[in-house]
Parts: sequence; structure tokens; C-alpha cells
Amino acid sequence: MNKYELALVVSAKIEDDARTAVVEKAKEYITRAGGSVTEVEDWGKKRLAYEVQKMNEGYYYFIQFDAESGVPAAVEQDVRIMDNVLRFLCVRKDEA
Repeated sequence: MNKYELALVVSAKIEDDARTAVVEKAKEYITRAGGSVTEVEDWGKKRLAYEVQKMNEGYYYFIQFDAESGVPAAVEQDVRIMDNVLRFLCVRKDEA
């Protein structure tokens, strides 16, 4: 099993419960693909480096999970079509 991190930038224009639902849906995609979520970090509202979909701010979430090597591709495929996700990135974490 490898360690991965999924970074999500969620729209700042939606309600708190809708934002929570987006994060829960991403966690569900990870577990459904065969991974196990270990930690979720909420970094809160941050200003974006450049405008994305006419928005200057977004909520940042970092989801750590353990999974086999094929899982991140499946998760990215699901997250790519999610509403209210402005940007995402899934990376493998180094074993340090």
C-alpha cells in the first residue's frame, strides 16, 4: 500500500453543508476504489493565485489515504466531474 494525498479546492460560493458533502463524496470515491482515508485537513478559505471560474477564493482540503497504485487514477476520474470542485491534485507521498 502506498500513501497518497488528494488536494481539493472547493467553491467558496456554496453553503457549509454542501461543502462538507463534497468532501464526504470525495472520501466515498476513495473508499469505493479500494483505498482507506487516514486523515482530512481543512485549511479553510484562501485566496486563489488566479481567477478560476470567475472566483477569487476557495476552500482547501487535503485528504490523506492509503491505497494500491491504481486507485488515484480512479479517484481523479470521479473527482474530475464533481460539481463545486475548482481544482484537484492527487500525489503520492514520500516514505520519510
